[in-house]
Amino acid sequence: MIFLIQKTLVYAIPLLIVALAGVFAERSGVINIALDGMMIFGSFVGAIFVSAMQRANLLDGHPQIMYILAMLVSAAAGAIFSLLLSFSAINLKADQTIGGTALNMLAPALCNTFALALFMQEKIEMPKSTNYAFVNSNLNGFLRIFADKAYISTYIAIVIFILLSLWLYKTKTGLRMRACGEHPQAAASVGVNVYKMRYLGTTISGALAGLGGYIYIATVSGGTAEASVAGMGFLALAIMIFGNWKPGGIAFGSLLFGFLTCLGVVSDRISFMKSWNLPMYFYNILPYVIVLVVLALTAKKSGCPKAEGIPYDKGMR
Repeated sequence: MIFLIQKTLVYAIPLLIVALAGVFAERSGVINIALDGMMIFGSFVGAIFVSAMQRANLLDGHPQIMYILAMLVSAAAGAIFSLLLSFSAINLKADQTIGGTALNMLAPALCNTFALALFMQEKIEMPKSTNYAFVNSNLNGFLRIFADKAYISTYIAIVIFILLSLWLYKTKTGLRMRACGEHPQAAASVGVNVYKMRYLGTTISGALAGLGGYIYIATVSGGTAEASVAGMGFLALAIMIFGNWKPGGIAFGSLLFGFLTCLGVVSDRISFMKSWNLPMYFYNILPYVIVLVVLALTAKKSGCPKAEGIPYDKGMR
């Protein structure tokens, strides 16, 4: 049971932080379906940073510090990459769905190009010695869940999720940002700079997506960065919708889909699941089938921001 809970957290944490990324962009009024591309770009830049540090023999023997720095670099890369979406959606007033789709196609191409130019291969594999998990095998019971074979990113992501959720819903700046996603003309009439708020929301969204991308490759994909995150960005989008664009719903959705995703990994280690004799691909497709069912059932109760995807025009009233 402890192993199952640990694996659920490993899969849930990237979904949690990337789903929150989607909330920030869409609460400010910008549709961000480029979360997958931002995850890919951020994780790749983080992996290049770690590779460069290891080649220079810097921070050897300090994997946790290396991990934290790599997460910061990935977040910065995601924020910079998100500026492409911000500029096209806010300044050029381009179709945000098409812009996001273009970025999802651009990110893998850029990453493959960088990898081939720098490493003569299409992926970056961190050495097996790069293990960010800390081990306390002498612990028993509940403490093992959070302190044995665990990652510091779990705690960091949870703290970030709580602080940013409070900031979005309990501060004046967060209120202004949400107002820009509901009725930007009304917000502008009381002195809110809608363009600035939308840039801020999308930039935070990109930073969180880049952070989630590196957490994914460090904890889920075994330290391998390539031009894919197995569709986790799209699954995070579905969780955002499932959670009705609210932090509480997102937290529940992330744990639920994290649990469903990890079933395929742990099914051969749990005795009662072995007796079911279900093929592996059943567990692999289960999260996506549940996503489709849930979205179909909750579509009419959507609490999406009213002005999301609508370019802001000062002349409109």
